Amino acid sequence: MIAQLPGFQIGYDDQGDGLPVVFLHGFPHDRTLWAAQRLALAPQARCIVPDVRGFGDSSTHGPYSMDQYADDLAALLDWLQIERAVVCGLSMGGYIAMAMWRRHPDRVRAFVFCDTKAAADTDDGKAKREALMALVKRDGTRVIADAQIGGMVGPATREKRPEVVATLRAMMGRQSAAGVAGALQALRDRPDSRATLQSISVPSLVIVGEDDVLTPIKEARAIAEALPSAARVRLEIIAGAGHVPCLERPAATTHALSDFFATLA
Repeated sequence: MIAQLPGFQIGYDDQGDGLPVVFLHGFPHDRTLWAAQRLALAPQARCIVPDVRGFGDSSTHGPYSMDQYADDLAALLDWLQIERAVVCGLSMGGYIAMAMWRRHPDRVRAFVFCDTKAAADTDDGKAKREALMALVKRDGTRVIADAQIGGMVGPATREKRPEVVATLRAMMGRQSAAGVAGALQALRDRPDSRATLQSISVPSLVIVGEDDVLTPIKEARAIAEALPSAARVRLEIIAGAGHVPCLERPAATTHALSDFFATLA
């Protein structure tokens, strides 16, 4: 489906009934990352799965920032006439979720922070983003897939589920150069969100793949420890998964989400 919003469009899926849940993909993915959860959780929740600006079927023009991505999500909720939703974000989607709390806290029913972190990029991290931007502009998005696929999945996935690796590589490689470059800029310039976490007052779940090397378990624990008691935080570690447990261990990830959503009913 396509939401035709003022000045841009958002591609999205909308399936199921009940508690509205928005699933935000990471970088450089699209909404198909959450396909298994959308299908499995539809009997329990209204699963809204958008393409972030620049990815999938969404518009590829800027501006690009975490605040803009959050404003885009608020505009989509308006389009769908949804007042409040659970916001579930993986990696870059987690950064967007934190921006939602800064800009639109009244639209958030609960949070799921999946394989993400709260700190901003270091100077070295910013330099790497800029190098990738130059590479994408010169050689296209296939270079991003080649550069990042190794860190995206855990060793068990690489060894036992080559079809998952192939699916993820294809997903990363089909994104637009403009969207990938814009997202790299947004990632580079995103603010530190540790203070944001301390103000969250809605229920929150933190999920991380056991073998995630991009945002490892220590980053998930840091998020869980920074959230106040009002957030009633839960931490779930998905065994045998790397940075994208929703794709690597879909049933285990869905189970953790389902249990959490049941507490919100």
